[in-house]
Amino acid sequence: RVLRALVSEGESTRAALSASLELSLATVANVVNDLIVEGFVHGPSLIPSDGGRPTGVLNARPEGAYFVGADVGEHGVTVELFDLTLRPVSRVFRNLPSRSVAASDISKALSAAVDEVISQGGSPTNVYGIGLGVPGIVETEVETPGSNTGSRIAIYAQSLNWPPTGLLDIYQRSDLPVFADNGAKTLTAAESWFGAAKGIDNGLVALLGRGIGLGIINNGQILRGSESSAGEWGHTKVSLGGALCNCGKRGCLEAYVGGGGIARRWNEAGGAPSVDEENSLQELLDAATAGDVVAIRIVEETIEILGLGLSNMVNLFNPKLIVLGGWA
Repeated sequence: RVLRALVSEGESTRAALSASLELSLATVANVVNDLIVEGFVHGPSLIPSDGGRPTGVLNARPEGAYFVGADVGEHGVTVELFDLTLRPVSRVFRNLPSRSVAASDISKALSAAVDEVISQGGSPTNVYGIGLGVPGIVETEVETPGSNTGSRIAIYAQSLNWPPTGLLDIYQRSDLPVFADNGAKTLTAAESWFGAAKGIDNGLVALLGRGIGLGIINNGQILRGSESSAGEWGHTKVSLGGALCNCGKRGCLEAYVGGGGIARRWNEAGGAPSVDEENSLQELLDAATAGDVVAIRIVEETIEILGLGLSNMVNLFNPKLIVLGGWA
């Protein structure tokens, strides 16, 4: 808790940590001393105070630890190396030319990118793990009491046309622990730690891309459900029957306001979108700005359907804040 607070806040004092974490000053002092010995925290730097002894300011030691963040997106694999202050040190992007890329191809690209990003960052030996964001549902099957199977992670990435896929099929190396989660939840973690939702106990973070995801901040924690797959907002229904979704069902929100769904609706209304969904969305907005009546109608319908989906979530979760993110 002390280290997390120092990473999140950037700097603090023993007294401030004691107050914010509701820990005794002696406990904080002991923990800080341990963190200094272990190389995670810089010893206190003294700054003048208002008429008393100088104040000792503590900082996380950037080179004390490194972490890899990896995002399996719709167009490629992005991998970054971060130091203990979560400052980006190096970055690698590997393009995935096919929408239906196989998990084995992802695994090769991801493994090579991890090696490259660590090498670019000076090959530190104290890399502690990999945070992996993937599209689709990420279910964690918790270990059964009395068994020795451990927990298993299954990934259901409909937007990549995968069958149910185990985490080991995505990243097979055992030298670094991997923490996998749905991309909307990783975005929610970032926004709640450092971004627009920092300090918000109850909020929603929506990820709008080819698919539609949602992270739900409930009493300061990301809501996960019984198997870590809560928040599949894109597959809530806005129509009985309706348009076919990537999940194989009909009437899902994603089928209407996901990047592919918007392009499909414009095409069916007589537009001529590009095959690339990001380009087609920009073309739609350009056409609407230029006064194209059909494009204007599609944009207005999209906003109305998105608003309907958001209002349903507001009624369910009573958030203080909604954050919209993602390329769409």
